[in-house]
Amino acid sequence: MSADPTQVLAFETDCHIFDGCGFPAPGLHSFLFEPLWGNPDSNLYFNKPMLLALLGSIIVVGFFWAAFRKPKVVPGKLQMVAEAGYDFIRRGVVYETIGKKEGEKYVPLVVSLFFFIWMMNLWSIIPVAQFPVTSIIAYPMVLALIVYVLWVSLTFKRHGFVGAFKNFTGYDKSLGPVLPLAMFIEFLSNLIVRPFTHAVRLFANMFAGHTLLLLFTIASWYLLNGIGIAYAGVSFIMVIVMTAFELFIQALQAYVFVLLTCTFIQGALAEHH
Repeated sequence: MSADPTQVLAFETDCHIFDGCGFPAPGLHSFLFEPLWGNPDSNLYFNKPMLLALLGSIIVVGFFWAAFRKPKVVPGKLQMVAEAGYDFIRRGVVYETIGKKEGEKYVPLVVSLFFFIWMMNLWSIIPVAQFPVTSIIAYPMVLALIVYVLWVSLTFKRHGFVGAFKNFTGYDKSLGPVLPLAMFIEFLSNLIVRPFTHAVRLFANMFAGHTLLLLFTIASWYLLNGIGIAYAGVSFIMVIVMTAFELFIQALQAYVFVLLTCTFIQGALAEHH
């Protein structure tokens, strides 16, 4: 059974530096949630991260639907913002990486991935929610798996079995005696390590960022007692600084994820030499 965050929070808000209690440091319990519905023992339940993921999907779909359901030649404010975001990903990521001709068909997927991931990250600094969904490895892993399946299928479709094998293994007969070792390393790197690192890069950054925010937030309250007020002020300043930094990282990690996605697609479509 996972720890109940409400009980942990109650303990944290009752604990100060001169109360004789130890510092309630954040840990894995900060990423575990009791189900809002269902039984966790049966693996059939609905918890806070699931709710945030669902709400995030609705917000992203609702935003673009509202912006483009009645598009105008002279766009309103909402349509202008949506067009700017869409065009940034289309031109700045997809066209630059894959190319305009080949990349156009993948623009909807890449735009969807970017704004969905960004929204999942943004929950970390939104009051009441205050949790980045992507700090749970299952969510980035599923997104990385979608990209992985697309990449592998495109590689086989474009190059056939032999060409795909060369693409995955980096086959180059000029390597001579080290060719088998190089092919083995490339095979592991491309088909085993690549999807793992694609997911972990996003997960690890969001996990670390949320932990730091929790650390300084809890420390601010913990130190808010007697002479600890001065130290609490320093810790609170760090909360503000880390929140601003986290805003940058949230957008950056969504950008990096889709940039790597486009790189994989481009690699699948490129001719092997």
